[in-house]
Amino acid sequence: MKNREEIYEIMDACLLAGRIMLRCGAETYRVEDTMQRMALALGVQQTHSYVTPTAIMFSAEDGRSETTRLVRISERTTDLKKVALVNDVSRKISGGTLGLEEACRQLREIESAQLMFPFWVQVLAAAFASGCFVIMFGGGWIDVLPAMIAGGAGYYSVVLFHRLIPVKFFSEFLASVIIGLFSYLFIVFQLGNELDKIIIGAVMPLVPGLLITNAVRDLMAGHLVSGLSKGAEAFLTAFAIGSGIAVVLSFL
Repeated sequence: MKNREEIYEIMDACLLAGRIMLRCGAETYRVEDTMQRMALALGVQQTHSYVTPTAIMFSAEDGRSETTRLVRISERTTDLKKVALVNDVSRKISGGTLGLEEACRQLREIESAQLMFPFWVQVLAAAFASGCFVIMFGGGWIDVLPAMIAGGAGYYSVVLFHRLIPVKFFSEFLASVIIGLFSYLFIVFQLGNELDKIIIGAVMPLVPGLLITNAVRDLMAGHLVSGLSKGAEAFLTAFAIGSGIAVVLSFL
């Protein structure tokens, strides 16, 4: 039976793993399953977890009492590389090839690591994806370059505005306005043919695809609170994108 100090250390490791995964875009049920598997492999038999998009509650029993910890999640992003690395650490712990101290060290390294591509690469990727979406939705090749420029400008704007205004709705709304303005100007100067195709391609990098997927998967797994809250967040993002474009089109 583990003593109190050992249980605290195990709980800290499990919460660290859960915090990294939840911040980086993992599903709710995956976070709970990972923490419980890690605790069981490290010698804590009785654990309970409750995860929402903004908080993690984790408790462990030592036979005499129960200890509960709460972790607040204030910022979330998409970094599936870190999710995969945490899963790898969890599998090594479950397989008995990784101890608690080394696991904590690796998890802290994963948390502090900068694994995302540089910002300019993300902007270029968003621009390239915007051009590809134009072709996928039936647009002409002449609309590819305008969509790439508008999409790149929109993605750059949403990151910049989010740093200035830490509210996702307003940053996404303003970025959509910029996309609409760029798209309209390309049509005015006869650098593109189909306004709707340019706009659709340019806004696609802003669409919360991972959030929608996670919301559906959480609902199917029975995590109704997390599924509904993620679905509501995805709806607000879609509403912000649509509102920004609508504001521009209403003044044409």
